[in-house]
Amino acid sequence: MDISLLQILLLLGTGFLAGIINTLAGGGSNLTLPALMVMGMPAEVANATNRVGVLIQGMTAVSGFRHHGKLETDDTVPILIPSVIGGLLGAAGAAYAPATWIKPLLLGTMLTMALVILLRPAIIAPEPGTPSRKVRQTPSSWLGLGLAGFYGGFVQAGVGFVLLAALAGTLRYDLVRANALKMLCTVVFTLVALILFIAEDLVLWGPGLILAFGTMFGAHLAVKMAIKAKPETLKWFLFIMTLCGCVAAMATD
Repeated sequence: MDISLLQILLLLGTGFLAGIINTLAGGGSNLTLPALMVMGMPAEVANATNRVGVLIQGMTAVSGFRHHGKLETDDTVPILIPSVIGGLLGAAGAAYAPATWIKPLLLGTMLTMALVILLRPAIIAPEPGTPSRKVRQTPSSWLGLGLAGFYGGFVQAGVGFVLLAALAGTLRYDLVRANALKMLCTVVFTLVALILFIAEDLVLWGPGLILAFGTMFGAHLAVKMAIKAKPETLKWFLFIMTLCGCVAAMATD
């Protein structure tokens, strides 16, 4: 498809902001999906094309967090196993569940996350110095990560918030390390989904790569922000993004 200069700037700008938002919290697709659809893409094509940017920003963020020593590489496989299993089950469930279930589930999840951050902040943002746990030491983490994966496979939108709750709530990672692992999980989810979308010929590579260019720079900047930011600042940014997710869910047709 032909892309105008204005559309290129729109994709770069929304991609940059989404890269920051997704790396520090979640919900950046609330910006990029409308931007792609404004260009005339059907919803399913916009959803598929958007994953190019999500994948690139995820890879950029993971690389950045690892460079700064904030990615817990020794426990990644145990974290990914229940997440991926849940994601596959969620995707299978989405194929048969009524579409009318998606909006209430998305809205309910965002509202629950906002209330948890406001009323029980220690669940999502452990106090500094709180020791983290391994998956093998915390059986409940399998359930939390599996549910996060199921939600991601079923809905996708807002999965970053659910992953943060599972990683910080059960394994007690601080928000920086939880965000690093969240992005790693996102890369795995997105790669699988993108392969399927490519097989179905739903990806428009021109807009997708332009969007990815913006998300890459946004994610790169967000990693630096996450490393330097105070835990309290990250917590309130996460809270604000969950509220934005609630608004986006209510506005979705």
